[in-house]
Amino acid sequence: MSWGTELWDQFDNLEKHTQWGIDILEKYIKFVKERTEIELSYAKQLRNLSKKYQPKKNSKEEEEYRYTACKAFLSTLNEMNDYAGQHEVISENMTSQITVELARYVQELKQERKSHFHDGRKAQQHIETCWKQLESSKRRFERDCKEADRAQQYFEKMDADINVTKADVEKARQQAQMRHQMAEDSKADYSSILQKFNHEQHEYYHTHIPNIFQKIQEMEERRIVRIGESVKTYAELDRQVIPIIGKCLDGIVKAAESIDPKNDSQLAIEAYKSGFEPPGDIEFEDYTQPMKRTVSDNSLSNSRGEGKSELKFGGKSKGKLWPFIKKNKGATPEDFSNLPPEQRRKKLQQKVDELNKEIQKEMDQRDAITKMKDVYLKNPQMGDPASLDHKLAEVSQNIEKLRLEAQKFEAWLAEAEGRLPARSEQARRQSGMYDAQSPPAVNSCAQDRESPDGSYTEERSQESEGKVLAADFDDEFDDEETLPAIGTCKALYTFEGQNEGTISVVEGETLYVIEEDKGDGWTRIRRNGDEEGYVPTSYVEVYLDKNAKDS
Repeated sequence: MSWGTELWDQFDNLEKHTQWGIDILEKYIKFVKERTEIELSYAKQLRNLSKKYQPKKNSKEEEEYRYTACKAFLSTLNEMNDYAGQHEVISENMTSQITVELARYVQELKQERKSHFHDGRKAQQHIETCWKQLESSKRRFERDCKEADRAQQYFEKMDADINVTKADVEKARQQAQMRHQMAEDSKADYSSILQKFNHEQHEYYHTHIPNIFQKIQEMEERRIVRIGESVKTYAELDRQVIPIIGKCLDGIVKAAESIDPKNDSQLAIEAYKSGFEPPGDIEFEDYTQPMKRTVSDNSLSNSRGEGKSELKFGGKSKGKLWPFIKKNKGATPEDFSNLPPEQRRKKLQQKVDELNKEIQKEMDQRDAITKMKDVYLKNPQMGDPASLDHKLAEVSQNIEKLRLEAQKFEAWLAEAEGRLPARSEQARRQSGMYDAQSPPAVNSCAQDRESPDGSYTEERSQESEGKVLAADFDDEFDDEETLPAIGTCKALYTFEGQNEGTISVVEGETLYVIEEDKGDGWTRIRRNGDEEGYVPTSYVEVYLDKNAKDS
């Protein structure tokens, strides 16, 4: 089965067919190119989608991803990002292995096709030239034969005519002989050209055209094979990423299987637990009796006044209605005293951890500067050691500030965890934490409530709450016994006791020790017999003396 023998007379159709084949190849290249663009666009959209739902850094969303369900969602976003990467791989491989390669092959194919059909046209032109020569010699032979016949007839006519001179007859005879000779020459020439043409025609149809058409056939078959290989590559490039895409999907399934509802429920408890006991029963208040009534400990108004005070002072729960207290919408106190006990403890612990990290970072920086200074001292040509003194002093100052800040929050944390007992009422008043006219009382829901006779006003509510608070704290701290002094101490540094339960001391001041450090880093001291509190043990030098007496 050869185009050279089967399609020897279909030169024009073969030219159209091979051009159609190239058009098909270019159409396939365009298809693959558009597929790569779709893959890139799809990958970009997947990446943008994954980025859109990623939690923002240092935001509330980041805290939400502690829950296993949110972690599974985050894993899904990350896996989808990897999934998008595989579609980018598909696009890149198809571009390099199919689009680029086929585009180069098409240019080579066009050049080869052009060369083959150029040879075919050249052979056609040659055989057409031979045919024209044959036709020309044939016509010339035909014309010469006719001229020879006419000359012969004229000679015979002249020879038969008695009136014609002998000279005219001889002239006619010579003319006839000449025409016959020309006819014979034309005949010989025609025969030679015909023989040559038949040879050329045989070569054309049995050698030249079959060879050219065979090359065109091979070229076309290579094109078909190349398309088949490209289609196979197209599928293989998709198949190559299937295992990785499968791993991405397996990762999503694994993330889904890791969801633990019990764990999420426990995290919710840790996040929102207040630490308060549920409110107790409200006592019945008999308004039919003519006696003067006072607000009971378990009344709603009392709970409004005491709820936040208990939060601040760490007093015992007496069944207060914490859920009904309005939240203070003002600025958040530094010690988080506006939060429920458990939430306050968590916030303080978080703050302490952050400060410790900053302290460690500054200490590492100080160590690095110290090492650099040592290097400068050993090798003065590398730098001036004195140039680092300012930076070293600045870092040391930052460390000291951070340590003081950390000690302050550690004291609040110790208080929140119950490691520091509550201070006396007088100390509370001095710290400013106890105030009957504080904003929380104004913001409480007592201001929205009226008595049955309509005479329960906001001012009276606040006044009643202040009295009840004072009465509660008086009762709570009157029972405390004054502890005897067990020694003295000298303040090595100045300490600002700004948080509840601590006391301020000045460097060099001498005070009485009434309770040793129990391993929590705090020592309980007293000044002038009535003012007492806790100071960091590292800030004082203790002299224990069992016979010491508080003046």
